[in-house]
Amino acid sequence: MSTTRSAEDRTDRTDGTREGHGRLGRILSGVAVALGCVLFLGGFAWGALLYQPYAVPTGSMAPTINAGERVLAQRIDGAEVRRGDVVVFNEAEWGDLPMVKRVVAVGGDEVACCTSGRLTVNGKPVDESYLPADTPASVAGIPRTTVPEGRLFLLGDERAGSLDSTAHLQEVGRGSVPRDAVVARVDAVAWPMDGMLARPDGFAKLPGGISEPGPLKAVVAAVVGGAALILGGAAYGPVAARFGRAGRQRRTGRVRGA
Repeated sequence: MSTTRSAEDRTDRTDGTREGHGRLGRILSGVAVALGCVLFLGGFAWGALLYQPYAVPTGSMAPTINAGERVLAQRIDGAEVRRGDVVVFNEAEWGDLPMVKRVVAVGGDEVACCTSGRLTVNGKPVDESYLPADTPASVAGIPRTTVPEGRLFLLGDERAGSLDSTAHLQEVGRGSVPRDAVVARVDAVAWPMDGMLARPDGFAKLPGGISEPGPLKAVVAAVVGGAALILGGAAYGPVAARFGRAGRQRRTGRVRGA
């Protein structure tokens, strides 16, 4: 009889300890879910504030962005644009819809093509790694053009069929668009999920360098991390309760057997 009572006392103490652990687990579970909600909803809000999705209807930016793909573009001021950026802009003379092109020269630059098949900016050949191998920087060539101050010279990555600055050379601004026409800078192809655009390192040595990537990776990390915390925290309760019941049943069986 004393042996059975001693076993029951040990079981009661164990149950009390486990109950304390269970309460702590439930508290931590609630904290994880709450923190997950903050990260998940905050990440979405942050992304919605900074980024805008756009559909690209043509193949003028292939192979970087193909026709029908959707991109995520960070809302920026035109003053932040650097050479090599892929931007979304609105220019009435180019069309009624937002357009997506790559900036290859800024105000004051002299742009021309081609020298050994390569684009030159201020007389320096530019390595355009985003173009397909052995593709000339221009099919018809680009006459030596000085970009007016406060404006941008833009080309599509698909140089054979893009209606870009080369198609507007006879217009005001010699084919360029004003900086304030830019509404966003493309960071990534969202669908299909090709990920972040490669950095245009060929422009890095020119004055002003290239743009830093936007915070898209941090936004995605916040959303994914928040979702993981919510799922993990929510799953802890049922899993812990199930294992707790199973443990109590095993201990009760041993005490009765004693």
